[in-house]
Amino acid sequence: MDTVPDSSENQNTNFTVVQSRKRKLKAANMETEDSKRPHFPSISGEKLLSGKSSFRKIPIPSNRYTPLKENWMKIYTPIVENLRLQIRFNLKSRNVELQTSPETTDIGSLQRAADFVKAFVLGFSVEDSLALVRLDELFLESFQVTDVKRLKGDHLSRAIGRVAGSGGRTKFTIENVTKTRIVLADTHIHILGSYQNIRLARTAICNLILGSPPSKVYGNMRAVASRSVERF
Repeated sequence: MDTVPDSSENQNTNFTVVQSRKRKLKAANMETEDSKRPHFPSISGEKLLSGKSSFRKIPIPSNRYTPLKENWMKIYTPIVENLRLQIRFNLKSRNVELQTSPETTDIGSLQRAADFVKAFVLGFSVEDSLALVRLDELFLESFQVTDVKRLKGDHLSRAIGRVAGSGGRTKFTIENVTKTRIVLADTHIHILGSYQNIRLARTAICNLILGSPPSKVYGNMRAVASRSVERF
């Protein structure tokens, strides 16, 4: 009579786990990728800029010559002393020229200085434009009234008047609620601020251009502002 093997003998038997071919190939590829991948130490800004000089030009319109001349030292000082860049105004080409120097250590200094000068040229004050140099989360956006709606003649003038308001009150209200700075230059509108605030101000301005009454726009801005305060 055949005997049944004991269960304890079955428990003692060792089973070897067989690895599939795909897993073996994947593990081999990972080992080869790690071995081939180079590891370089992080490079400093001084070494990255050594031997190379970057250059930027900002054209100056004729209506901004006098403000640029009056505020030249306010523009010159932060660019040269804080950002360690070189700046000059070319009388022949009528451009403000920016260039890196051997003392420049930050890679993004040139772009910040260019945005600073561009914001001043568009009509912002030196103090408001200087925020682009000091803060990282600020941006500049420009669009035209005709980009929102095709208007001509008196209709275009009325749309610009709705955005500005009586004595500029509507524009000031939008600036205070959205924490932005707005410049109205003929049909051009320039907004300076963070991404979320620019979007809120742009929405309000577009609603005014499309014909919404200011009271309705104020109510929408207050609701959005209260939500943002509760969120943070």
